[in-house]
Amino acid sequence: MKYTEKELNNFMSIAIEEAKKAASNDDVPIGAVIVKNGKVIAFSHNEKEVLTDATAHAEMQAIKKASKVLNNWWLEGCDIFVTLEPCLMCFGAILNARIEGIYFGAYDERFGAFTANNLDEKYKYNHKVLIHGGILEVECAKILSDFFNEKRKNS
Repeated sequence: MKYTEKELNNFMSIAIEEAKKAASNDDVPIGAVIVKNGKVIAFSHNEKEVLTDATAHAEMQAIKKASKVLNNWWLEGCDIFVTLEPCLMCFGAILNARIEGIYFGAYDERFGAFTANNLDEKYKYNHKVLIHGGILEVECAKILSDFFNEKRKNS
């Protein structure tokens, strides 16, 4: 494993704080953090509602920010931490950006690239990508379930 448990939890905790920002904007609470050489270089959260943009997922926003920081679309040597398993769109962007590792919290049985669509390490992509799920899974899942329970209660 590239990171210690403490590092994994620390980066995911930052992603969780980002997810809370999304919820405060009435957006699905998902947060993402991009790390290079053990340091956070970009972070973001879902902004689909705020930007009225279906592609404004946390991962997509974080990739855009990291690309600006590095002045390069090629995010070689970077890893992404996200509170929910990436969807197909985000997984495609992660691959295209050449991100090396995907570390996520909660599994997404309906839309997840790996759980729902079986796009894991056995497939041949343009580069080898490490996939590791279940980091602070309970905390990440709780933010989502609380958000949707509140939405149902208020509708």
